[in-house]
Parts: sequence; C-alpha cells; structure tokens
Amino acid sequence: MRGAVDPAGDLLPRAYAACARIAREHYENFPVASVLVPKRMRPAIAAVYAFARRADDYADEPGRPDAERLRLLDAWEARLHASVQEGHPHSPGATEEDLIFVALADAIRTHRLPVSLFEDLLSAFRQDVTVKRYATWAEVLDYCARSANPVGRLVLRIAGHDDPALDRSSDALCTALQLTNFWQDLGRDWAAGRLYVPLADRDRAGARDADLDAGRITAEWRQALGLVSARTRDLFAAGRPVCDAVSGRLRLELRLTWLGGTRILERLEGAGFDVFCCRPRLGTRDVLPLALRAVTWKAA
Repeated sequence: MRGAVDPAGDLLPRAYAACARIAREHYENFPVASVLVPKRMRPAIAAVYAFARRADDYADEPGRPDAERLRLLDAWEARLHASVQEGHPHSPGATEEDLIFVALADAIRTHRLPVSLFEDLLSAFRQDVTVKRYATWAEVLDYCARSANPVGRLVLRIAGHDDPALDRSSDALCTALQLTNFWQDLGRDWAAGRLYVPLADRDRAGARDADLDAGRITAEWRQALGLVSARTRDLFAAGRPVCDAVSGRLRLELRLTWLGGTRILERLEGAGFDVFCCRPRLGTRDVLPLALRAVTWKAA
C-alpha cells in the first residue's frame, strides 16, 4: 500500500466505496446494506464487513489446502496491524485489498474500534480451518464469542456505545443468531464436513452420524436439536435488551434482526428440524408481519 500520493486525493472515498460494493454483492445476515442503519454508520460497517468477508473467503474457499488458508489469514492479520500502525496509506494503483485496509484503518481510528475484536474474528476463521467438531456446548459458545460477538460489539462502537451491560446483551443476541444459522444450515455444514451440535448432546440423545449421511433427521436428532434450540431461545431472551437500549433507526434494525432470528428458530422447531427436507428462511411474505411486530414492539 506504499507509493506516490494519490494526485486526485480521493483514495479514502474510493476505499469506502469499494467496501460498500463488497457489502452489496455479498450481503447476508449483516446490517450493511439495510437502509435502517443510520447513514453515518454505513461506511464503517461496510469496512468491517469487507475485512471479515475476505477473511471468511480465505478460510472457506474450496480446494485450497489448509496450510495455505492459514497462511493467508496470518497475512491478513499482519496487514491489519500494519494498516493501523502506518497511518493513512497512499497509492494511485491501490488494489481492492489495499482499499479495504485504507477504509478499515480510517474506521478504526475514527470510531476507536478495538483491534482485539478483529483479532478475535481472525482466530475464529482459523478455527474454521482446523476444527470440524465441538465436544461440548461451552466449546461452541467459545467459538461464537470470537466469530459472532465481535461483530455486534463493533456495531455498537460505531454507533457510539461503549457499555459492558450492552456488550453482554449484544453478545447474547449475536450468539443466538449464529446458533440459529448453525441449526438452519445443519445439512449444508454436514456436507462440508462440519457439525456444530455438541458431540455430548448428540451422544446423550443417541443420534447417529450415519443418519445425517443419509439425509435423515431422526427422533434422536430432533431430541439433540431440541436441546440446543432451547438454549438458543434463552440467548435470544438475554439479547433482547440491546434492541431497546439503542435509539433511532438502529433500534428498529436490531428489533427486526431479533424478530427474524426467532422466526427462523420457530420454523425450525415447527418442521422438526428437518433441514434436509426444507431449509427454513425468511421471504417477502415475512416483511410485513415482522415490520408490524417491530413497530408494536414492547420493551422488556
């Protein structure tokens, strides 16, 4: 990212524009493209997303050897540290990756974002490469604490909140959302060689891996998934206060996020967790009901 000063003086706007483009092209369950997010927050959130999106690609890209994935993630972390330490870089021929770090470094300085939260994200991406099974619920929660929770804390910092109680509530919501995605994507993850249902819960219920190989959700798997779903519901309840503690459009965004996550969980439970038959997801028919529930939301 070193070179001559950009004669147009437009490197930073180009960097944020590149991150916004990445966010639009790869938008999933992250509050980047939503018009509900306050406009002043969108550039920084897009920079966070672009950083995490590229790192996730390194961890999950098919066909890449594990050692190469880990090397790329290590290099990505080195660039993170360098971008913060070197200040505003200038290069008229900046690549997309250069631009990501130009925007991210600016967002980190402007909003005083803890670099440790980005390091946590990268540690979780490395774990995706090396760990395919989790023995206990505590191990799953530890993974979520580094893969999901940093995102919520970064959004809060960008919004101007730095409060331990809000962080705890945000952590619970982010973990609940990621867990819901795990149960929703059980079939996809299994096909990729991963299982997030703790082995202790699988074994307690007497569920067999062979049934997942055959695309069957048996009574035993429903029992195991019922256990983890109940715990996920408890986390949604613990995460509800953060939806009331913020203000303005971000409050509505978080309420819709909470409502959407709990609706997916309800559909999973209603379908007996048979994601091989039908993977529940939100659609256009859900927009109005969720919007109405968000508007009529009663604070806990």
